[in-house]
Amino acid sequence: MNEKTTTELEKLRDLIDGVDQQLLLLLRKRLDLVAQVGAVKHSAGLPIYAPEREAAMLAKRRAEAETMGIQPQLIEDVLRRLMRESYLNEKDVGFKQVKEDLGKIVIVGGKGQLGQLFAQMFSLSGYEVHLLDKDDWQRASTMFEGAGLVLVTVPIAVTCELIRDKLTQLPTGCILADLTSIKTAPMTAMLETHQGPVVGLHPMFGPDVGSFAKQVVVVCHGRQAQAYDWLLEQIKIWGARLVEAEAIKHDKAMQLVQAMRHFSTFVYGLNLCREQADMQSLLQFSSPIYRLELAMVGRLFAQSPELYADIIFAQKDSLKAISDYLANYAEALTVLESGNRDEFIRRFREVAQWFGDLAPQFQHESRAMLQSVNDMKSH
Repeated sequence: MNEKTTTELEKLRDLIDGVDQQLLLLLRKRLDLVAQVGAVKHSAGLPIYAPEREAAMLAKRRAEAETMGIQPQLIEDVLRRLMRESYLNEKDVGFKQVKEDLGKIVIVGGKGQLGQLFAQMFSLSGYEVHLLDKDDWQRASTMFEGAGLVLVTVPIAVTCELIRDKLTQLPTGCILADLTSIKTAPMTAMLETHQGPVVGLHPMFGPDVGSFAKQVVVVCHGRQAQAYDWLLEQIKIWGARLVEAEAIKHDKAMQLVQAMRHFSTFVYGLNLCREQADMQSLLQFSSPIYRLELAMVGRLFAQSPELYADIIFAQKDSLKAISDYLANYAEALTVLESGNRDEFIRRFREVAQWFGDLAPQFQHESRAMLQSVNDMKSH
């Protein structure tokens, strides 16, 4: 490289550094404005996540980027990353308390990770929160006095027994709720044990989320819905999206969404282990989509084996879903062993037709995730 080229590069790089500094100042200004928005939302009791506003803003910015010769996906990726940061910061100012005369909240199993997460969110909303764990039952009767909400978040295997044995003397007007990933049996136990308001909740996320924004919480109505309307409103203020479902329908869906999927991931990891796969080599030769797949497998094994055993073993009906999956796998393997390429293509097209418009939609959504994988890999 000659001296003239070096000088030109240095000048251009200095200009780029200057633009980067301006970008930093603009980012700081945007984050400060978002913090002010968060304070206004807090005082007004508005949800931190406004999907219509977000969609409209992204559409407008994409259109503006295109007119400026900028890839629309680039500005969307930048803005989505900024919004994720904003959601994480918004909880620093707390949340509006919907039910000011509730009394105390008792979280049974509150020292577990999910219990601690909900305890944090209720505390940020100004509620008096008490944690009741397995070694605290000698204080339970005192703790339950004046409770407005008792929230159960213990291992699935002991949930129903605990409800029937330990929660028979709650105040009449107290709301009894649970956070388990299956709903039919716990809902039955709660309705039989407690005569007051009952509602089943299933957070479709783990305790390591930084924010409730855009997360899904399934709601299974039990009894006296008007008494716990405030609770659902509070969860929406935290940013979550509520999905109402009957307990039986929820559990059937979880056979596919959770039990079968987790079991398949377990077997995938087990196979990698038994094959003594060289993970570093796999990562080195993996495209972003395969790295993402490996990351999802690894994520499972970074968490509690007891938790996933509870999820998989709790639903006896999931055995059929898993068995059907095994049968379909064996059938597809037969096609491969026969060398019948045309039959494979026919079945591929059959599945693609079944997915319909969702297939290209998922392809679009996955691009953003794959970009994140690329960014992670570059570090």
